[in-house]
This record gives sequence, structure tokens and C-alpha cells, in this order.
Amino acid sequence: MSGAARPPDAGDDPSACTLCELPTEGVDVTDGEGNRFCCTGCRDVYAALGDVDVDADAVRERRQERGDDGAGGPDDPDAEGGSGDRDVPEGHEATFLEVDGMHCATCEAFIETVATDADGVSGASASYVTDTVRIDHDPDAVTIDDLTETVSGLGYSAYDRDDAFSRRQARNMATARLAAGVLVGMAVMLQYIVLIYPTYFAFPFYNERTLEYLNQAMASTSGTYFFIVIGVLTTIVLFFTGKPILRGAYVSAKTRSPNMDLLVAIAAVSAYLYSTLAVIFVESPSIYYDVTVAIVVIVTVGNHYEDSVKDRATELLSEVTAVQVDDARRLTADGEPESVAVDALEPGDRLLVRAGERVPVDGEAVDGDAAVDESVVTGESLPVRKVAGDAVVGGSVVADGSLTVAVGPDATSSLDRVAELVYDLQSGNHGVQKLADRLATVFVPAVLGIAVVAAGASLALGGAPTDAMLVGLTVLIVSCPCALGLATPLAVAAGIRDALERNIVVFDDTVFERIRDADTVVFDKTGTLTTGEMRPIAREVDDDLLRLAAALESRSAHPVGQAVAAARAEVGTEGAALDGATGDGTGPAVADGGAEAVDASTEGPDPSADAGGPAVESFEDHARGVSGVVDGVEVVVGHPDLFDERGWTVPDAVREAVADARDVGRVPVAVGRDGAAEGFLVVGDELREGWEETVTALDRSGVEVIVLTGDDERAATVFAEHAAVSSVFAGVPPEGKAEAVGRLKERGVTVMVGDGTNDAPALAAADLGVALGGGTAMAADAADVAIVDDELGSVATVFELARAAGRRVKGNIGWAFCYNAVAIPLAATGLLNPLFAAVAMGASSLLVVTNSSRALIADD
Repeated sequence: MSGAARPPDAGDDPSACTLCELPTEGVDVTDGEGNRFCCTGCRDVYAALGDVDVDADAVRERRQERGDDGAGGPDDPDAEGGSGDRDVPEGHEATFLEVDGMHCATCEAFIETVATDADGVSGASASYVTDTVRIDHDPDAVTIDDLTETVSGLGYSAYDRDDAFSRRQARNMATARLAAGVLVGMAVMLQYIVLIYPTYFAFPFYNERTLEYLNQAMASTSGTYFFIVIGVLTTIVLFFTGKPILRGAYVSAKTRSPNMDLLVAIAAVSAYLYSTLAVIFVESPSIYYDVTVAIVVIVTVGNHYEDSVKDRATELLSEVTAVQVDDARRLTADGEPESVAVDALEPGDRLLVRAGERVPVDGEAVDGDAAVDESVVTGESLPVRKVAGDAVVGGSVVADGSLTVAVGPDATSSLDRVAELVYDLQSGNHGVQKLADRLATVFVPAVLGIAVVAAGASLALGGAPTDAMLVGLTVLIVSCPCALGLATPLAVAAGIRDALERNIVVFDDTVFERIRDADTVVFDKTGTLTTGEMRPIAREVDDDLLRLAAALESRSAHPVGQAVAAARAEVGTEGAALDGATGDGTGPAVADGGAEAVDASTEGPDPSADAGGPAVESFEDHARGVSGVVDGVEVVVGHPDLFDERGWTVPDAVREAVADARDVGRVPVAVGRDGAAEGFLVVGDELREGWEETVTALDRSGVEVIVLTGDDERAATVFAEHAAVSSVFAGVPPEGKAEAVGRLKERGVTVMVGDGTNDAPALAAADLGVALGGGTAMAADAADVAIVDDELGSVATVFELARAAGRRVKGNIGWAFCYNAVAIPLAATGLLNPLFAAVAMGASSLLVVTNSSRALIADD
């Protein structure tokens, strides 16, 4: 994806919001200190978090404690080049590419270096967490194809984020490398088991004559040719299957950041070179190609297992649909609609958007009357009525009716801007240096030093050069590169596997290392702490009138009307008073406005009525409700103003109850028949089951809980009054959410929990993003974790799995180092030969595999 560079800081544009940099034209929101804001939500966030005093040393110390040092991410107080601090020259554009093959912090540094060395590139920011690189470049000096070619190489493959074919090719190549390694490796090991190992050991199932024949054959010219064939097969395993390992080792050396790839590559290449030289120069050589094959294949299989578990996890979200619009219905000069690509739209073009369709780009309604659902962008779950002259947000959905929209001056969509913000945050969200890689920065030089010293000591004591090389090789082999290489991927795969069993999808394999102790958990409201659906939550109306009202509202497409229609199933149950509906059945709605709907008139039978149910003889939609005739009775459902307009009587008790319900953020509607209101219904966005237990548990564990929502302040009253919630910020746009999360990160580790596209920037900006219920495609793409079954309580399980996976990694590495503490001294003193070292290495790896196969946490 390519887009415009990041806008200038608010300080450079007096008309931009001080917090999120959105335009403030037509909005008069200030803080009394000369700062302008696009909404009251951004003003409140800035007032609370705008002047965060960050102790850089304390932040760095905290990150080192949780293993998040060395990444140099954008949230590092001393880091430069993060998405928030990028200085983009005028005229430069940002291009986002997906890069296959990045798997560690050194990969990020290498990709950034390669990209910035290209002509016309002013900056680059890569993240192996999301396989994304952002490149700021001059489009006149370097094209996107040039950038793709520049970044691709050494096994890295760069392509457009939407290029599914290239992504599939990359996956197929990884599978081919694994298959070749396993098949060719089996061919090599079979020869060792059948022909070579018997010459080292007197196999009981070979008689003396057979063993003597094998020894003679190996010492002959035929034996040399046989070794050459084995060497060729090993070459395929090392340089084709092991290419990603060798590439990682090269990048590690080039960036001077030793990692596990370097340790594994040193052991594998050393055994390969020693064996090849022995075949060329030694008459009866001892070859250790099996060591090379074993190291490469074991580590590759471990990494592939981790990737395959993540792929299976992603498949659980296959039902998530994309929300961006590719085509639009443009009206020609004679008013006829034609389908055109969104990219072809020009400012001023008129677009026809029908019920159920998304508005392609930002613009202004010039004709029509419709309720528009803007929740995907703003988080506001109640549709907003739009008429001619009203601004319309690109990405919003027309709930009923239709609109003719004039394309805005930029011909862009708010949804597209949210997408670009997500990509920007993703490319700046650097990964961490994994624990094994951090240990490797010390362990690799130490092993190399011991190998050199041991080989030198062997020579000094009069040993032959080949014997000295053998001692050094044994040290490198016995240093357990496989166990260390498998320690992290297998433990992470176990975490992902256990999460899948609990309907939790982990997208980012660094979750289990990045998150140690969260300081703040930020919850979105609509769809996260609430169900995101309008439902009847209280009523004070008799069953007969409720039946009539529900039948009438079944003709409405408005969410409030659908919620009233749903109350039909409750007929026959005892009516609930408003004051008695404040338990689990309550839920704040999102906005004022009552039962807004589109003006329309229809007559005829009710197609949705149950057989034998009330018959709707006429139906009419109004701005504040609906009216009609049901079973010969005139019925009105809606705001008291609609009753006043029709001259109907509204008792004071009903009017006061409606006003009280609206004060706490719900949507109340009066219900009446034959000229008078007789009762009321309250519908709202119901609170999610277990929300109080979740926020209370987090609060008791010492985590600060904050609610961040795009909804009206009244809709969040119930959360603001809860003792476990420290702060509530309401009316905050997507850009403001991301900025608020960014500022919270300066105070400590911040987790964002959300469900919608409007949450995507905040999910991407947080240290850990958790998408509830799978969310939208964009939310899932921005998150590190998705909770598929919509269980809010699974948020705590995510942290439990992360801690358990961290303990498992440390346990695996601890075993590997205990093993090394015994094996390396034996190898350095010549008490082990490479063959026994290989066997010991395999046994250590098997132990790591067995340990990692255990469940991380016990089932409930």
C-alpha cells in the first residue's frame, strides 16, 4: 500500500487537533491554553495524558527486566525513526511492503539498512512482528517495483501486502525447503546407519566378515566416491533447506549482533567443511555430514512446526471479512449509475449508496435520507440519521434508505486513513530480541573462544592438525545449537497450540516474550465490554401492547426498531421495571437521539410477522420513531416528541422515565395506542457477561484499567462509576485512541483490548493488542491476539499463557546450558569425539522437544 507521508505535527498546523492531528474546522473545542481539538474526547485524553513525564532510565530498566531491551522500537524514549518521530521530506510517499523471511530483531536492522541505502529513500522502518516494512521515498526517483527488488534478496521476499499469490509462493517455498531437507536428510542418514556407523561400532547384527568388507570398501576409491555423493546430498540440505539459517547468520554477523542462527550455522558449517576437507585430503576419512544434516533439519522442523501452528490459528478467522470498498456506484450526468473503481473517483462525483452498502469515500450527502452506521470507523454503535448537507464518513454503512453522496475534496476514505495509520504503526512496532538470541550474544563468542583455545592447546601439546581441528569441531557440535535453537520456537508453538484449544488465536510469536507484566489494560467499550448489539433491557408496558409494538417495529430496519421487535419473544413474561433492570441485563447504549429512522411509508401485510401474530395494516417511519395500524389499532413507538407532534397524550411518569433512561446512556422509547402513550421500552447495548469480574481481577493484580471509547460520555457512565476502572475517555476518534495508547505506553506496558476497525490503530500501537471475537479484518490484522469465542474472561488466559510460555523457554534454555556446562569441558579436553557429541546433542534436543510437548497450563 502506498500513501501520503505522515502529516506535520500539530504544532506546525494550528488548525489540526493537538492530540491526533485531525482537522478541527467547524469544531470549537479548546482547553483554555490555546490548544485546539477535533472533539471533547481528544481534549480529555490530552488533559490527562498530554504532559506525561517520562523517566527514560526507569522505562529502559523496566523493559530490560521484561526482556524488551535492544529492540529500539518507536516507544523507546531514546529511539529515533519510530512512526511518531519520522521526519519525512516534502514530496516523499510511504510505501508498505510485506517481507517474508524476517524472524528476529537483526532482520529488522538489516532490512532497514538495505532499504535506506537505495537512491531516493529517506527512511525505513521494519517489524518482524508483522512482517512489514515502511519505506519513505521519492516516487519520482524510485518506484515501488524498484523498492520490492531492493528489499528482496538473501532469502527475503518483499511484495505488496495484498499480494496473496506472492504470499502463497513464499509459503510454498518454505514447505519445499522442509520437504527437501527431510527427504534428502533421510537418504543421508540411511547411508550412515547402514554403511558408516557399523565401521565405528561393531554392530551385533553384522558379522565380522561383513564389517571387514565395509571397512575395506570405505578405504578404497569406491569409498571416496560414496563420500562425495553423501557430501553432495548434504550440500543440498545445508544450502537449500538451511538457507534461512545461513541468511540469519550472515545478517547476524553483518549487524554484529550474534544470535541463534549464527550458533547453529557455525556448528553445521564447521562439520560440513571438516568432512569435505577430510574427503579431499585424508585417505580414510571420518566424515560428520550427519551432524550437519541433523542440525539443519531439526532446527528447520522446529521452526516449521511453530509456523504451521500459527497458520492453523489464522484459519480460525477465515470468516472475518474485509471492510474496505474497491468499487463505487457513480451517477452519470443523466443520473444513471455506473460501477467504477474507487481509485478513479474525483472530487465532486456523485455516488449512489443503497441500504446495506458501505460509503466508499468521505463526502457530503446531497440527496436522500438514511440512518448510517459509522461504528466501523467511530465506534458509535447507534446509526446516525443523515440528510442533505450532512457529512458522511467513508467506510460507514447505510442501515436503511439510500443516499446520494458528493465525493469530498480529497476523494479519500476515513477507513483508508485508519488502514494507513495501522500499517504505519505496524511497521514501527519493532520486535524484541528473543531470549535465546540475547544469550547468544555472549554464548557464541564464548563457544568460539573455547573451540579455538582447545584446538590451540591440542596443537601445543603435540597433537596433529587434524586432531586439533577435531577437538575444535567437537566443541562447536557439542555446544547444543539444536536445543538452544528449538528452545523458543517449540515453547512458543506450545503456547499457540494451548491457546487454540481455548479458542484464542495468537498471531504474533513474540507475544510470549514481549509481555511480562502489564501496567495498563485499555478496553474499548462497544463490542468489547458490551455485546455491541441493541437489545431490549427493560420494559414497563402490558403484554398486549408490547405484542402490537413489536409487530410494528419488525417492519423497521433501524437497530432500535429491531431491538423492540425482538421483545416479541418476551411476551408472556413479567414486565421489568426500569429500576429493576440494572443488573446483568442492563447495558449502556451509545448515543442520544431515541429511535431515529428514515421517513418512509409502506402499506400491506407484515412479511416478517409470525403465523397467527398481529397483522400490520399500515406502517410509517419517522425521524423519531414509527407509527402504523396493527390489528385495527393505531400504534406509535418512539420519542415523546413524536407523540407530541401527533397530538397524543404522554403521561408525566412515562416522560420522566424516558428522560431518566437517556441520562444513563440508554435508548428509551415510549409506546402508545389510540391517542395516548401507555408505557415505555428501554433498549441498549447490553453489558458483556463477566465484564465486572474481568476488570476487578485486573485491578486486584495491580493493573490499571482504562476504558477508551468513541461513544458518548453518557454511554460509559456505568464504567466510570466502577471502582476497578481508573479512567474513562469517551468520544475519542480512532486516531485519538492510538495517540492515547502511545502516551500510556510511555508510563508502562500497555495492552489494548478491542473488537472493531476503529480500534485497529490503538491495537497496533499498544505493546499487545487483543481483538475480541475475531473483530473485523483490520482489527484482526492489527492485533497480536484474537479471542474467537467472544469470551472476555479469556483476556486473563492470554496473560497466563504468556507467562507459562516464558517459563517454558527459560526451562528449555536452562537445560541446554546445564548440558553445555558438562559437555563442553569434556569436548575441550578431547574426551568426546564428534560422533558422541552429535549423539549427546540429539539427546539434548529430544529432551527439549519432550518438555515443550507438555501443556503449558492445566485445563480448567
